[in-house]
Amino acid sequence: MILGINPYLIFDGTGQEAVKFYEKALDAKVNFFQTFGEMPENPEYSIPAGAKDRVMHAHLKIGNTDLMISDTFPGQPLQIGSQVQVSITTNCVEKSQGIFKQLEDGGQVGMPLQETFWSPAYGSVTDKFGITWQVSTHVEEEK
Repeated sequence: MILGINPYLIFDGTGQEAVKFYEKALDAKVNFFQTFGEMPENPEYSIPAGAKDRVMHAHLKIGNTDLMISDTFPGQPLQIGSQVQVSITTNCVEKSQGIFKQLEDGGQVGMPLQETFWSPAYGSVTDKFGITWQVSTHVEEEK
């Protein structure tokens, strides 16, 4: 089941400034904020000093709407026209796989769908119309 579709704004090092700006300008509540430097360490891949203060992911709540924000990783240039992406969240890995497969038909995979520290299945793909989708899976843990 699809849980939601949200705008995802991408910045080139000004993500923290953007979060503060939208928090004030749009009366947003910051539900989550994490920099690349706050990610869990991976011994196979260190975070460069220039990336540590960049926003890896921020989640702002504006009324009933979720707005996501992140910075590019240093060395990945921000392409004009790619500042706004679409985030789609499901509650099932198989559903994410099916959506991702359909979106990649005629498109280009940016990050293959894979397990990450925040999701059992996350990936990004630009569809044949030039729209970049971030497909993420959020599975509620059993209580």
